[in-house]
Amino acid sequence: MSTQADHGHELVPRPQHTPDALRAALAAVDPARLEEMQATKDDAFAKAVEWQSLSPVQSWVLSWARDIEIARRPDLSIRYARAKGNLEHEDPAIAQEALRELSAVLGEAMNAVRE
Repeated sequence: MSTQADHGHELVPRPQHTPDALRAALAAVDPARLEEMQATKDDAFAKAVEWQSLSPVQSWVLSWARDIEIARRPDLSIRYARAKGNLEHEDPAIAQEALRELSAVLGEAMNAVRE
């Protein structure tokens, strides 16, 4: 596990960017998504072979590291859930703000895992 800035209470430390470490962290913070993780991993590795490129695997790692960052940090998780819940709000201004907030949360999480 790597070191990170203090963002308040974190459910688990930020995992290293390896499939095993990501899987262990996901098992701790959102075990219902383990099957999804495995399916997307299989797809990424198949594309890597087909394309003769590591980019699908690298994208898989970053995508799951980002999602785990959100799940392991209650501050981000709450913001993410609230924004996602308002995406289809009947008030267009609320839906637009939800889209901005969702983008901000995803960006903050991605920046954190790229530190």
